[in-house]
Amino acid sequence: MTTHLGRLQREHAPTLSQTEAVAAGRAERIRMPRQAHGDYETGARDPLAILDEQNQTRVDDLIALRMGRMVASPFTFYRGTAAIMTADLARGASSGITVVSCGDAHISNFGLFASPARTLVFDLNDFDEASPAPFEWDVKRFVTSVVIGARDIGLDEKQVRRAARHAARSYRTALRGMMKLTVLQRYYFRLDTDSISRGLDADAQKVLDAATRQARKRTSQAFVDKIVTQAPDGTRLIVDRPPVLTHLPEATQSELELLFEEYRRTVPGDIALLLSQFSLTDVARRVVGVGSVGTRCFILILTGPQQEALVLQVKEAQVSVLESYGGIPATDALHGRHSDAPAARSREGHRVVTNQHILQAVSDPFLGFLSFGGRDYYVRQFRDMKGSIDVAGLSAAEYTTYVDGCGTILARAHAQSPNAPTIEGYLGKSREFDDAVVRWSYAYADQSLADYRVLQSAVNDGSIEAVIGV
Repeated sequence: MTTHLGRLQREHAPTLSQTEAVAAGRAERIRMPRQAHGDYETGARDPLAILDEQNQTRVDDLIALRMGRMVASPFTFYRGTAAIMTADLARGASSGITVVSCGDAHISNFGLFASPARTLVFDLNDFDEASPAPFEWDVKRFVTSVVIGARDIGLDEKQVRRAARHAARSYRTALRGMMKLTVLQRYYFRLDTDSISRGLDADAQKVLDAATRQARKRTSQAFVDKIVTQAPDGTRLIVDRPPVLTHLPEATQSELELLFEEYRRTVPGDIALLLSQFSLTDVARRVVGVGSVGTRCFILILTGPQQEALVLQVKEAQVSVLESYGGIPATDALHGRHSDAPAARSREGHRVVTNQHILQAVSDPFLGFLSFGGRDYYVRQFRDMKGSIDVAGLSAAEYTTYVDGCGTILARAHAQSPNAPTIEGYLGKSREFDDAVVRWSYAYADQSLADYRVLQSAVNDGSIEAVIGV
């Protein structure tokens, strides 16, 4: 007699035990030795061509602004080069161990934000490129950002190398620690400001306290107070500050008002009910970030029954660079299905929201998605106590403490994927993978600097237009 459980077991792929998965990771070292991850090979490449290709899908009048922000410094350039780096990563060694990846795990994409319980948590905070990929792609982007960031703030080479080694080691040791937890315990693990404080010295605590104070001031109401004025009838209206903040054509604004209802159908019932008590007051286009400049991004001002403000951000979700430049087919991270299955109304918006929920310990309850004008978008709260660590003011010791924390968070994110125990087996207890990644990251930091100088030259000779300082 066939039982229902028996049918389920046949219909689903067998799941390795943790012991079997760790053993599989150790065996993978034979096919792809860990030291091979230290070899960086350039090959034929044209970084400016990739930037130009991305610009073809972006708002024309914002492209010069994007180039201006990227040319500001080697680190801001690196922030905008997820596509270039992914193309380079795809040509190199691969462990073949796939996880749900951030896709852009540089040190400025970690930060503080409010949980629904109104505590401040520290976590990854950018998921535009999130998709399945080999785990080491995130690690290499992270450690390279540590090298470039450390140089950017003026640390000497000994301090830079120490920070890079700490970053790589913190990922490995945190991942190993996560594997001592059950999958439920990994899911619930989070770093809030109270738990972070227990491991900090006095100087590092001052840095965290400053970031916490900044984050608590960054609320919807504070943002609205800065950017709106009141019409004679009391209606809140956004004040244009071109090119960063500009109103939309009336037809586009009317369309967004209708599509707001589509978005409400993608959020949990309690949030949909809460949103039903708000009125959409005004809409404007807002430029955000560095790498995102030129993608379509809108700010929605909503007003509640007691004139309370809620600000939502509607941000375009383009195809992840992991798919377009990494050559990895998009899949449904939850079920392993190809994403052309009838899963969502907004393919890329659904991807961002789904992967954000997987990678973050706690996510914005207002996350949702929609599609209009042939483009996909995701929706989130804007500036809900969102803060960041200002690395420019950190000492070498404080910077190392910060990147240690980022490495732990990246490991926690990867630990949500079923292949995490295989990563543990592959990495092992030695520093072999750490040393290889640091070696690769130094080589890539030099490559990124060379690419930056190519862009700088193109801007200086006028072949690429750039709006500087905006």
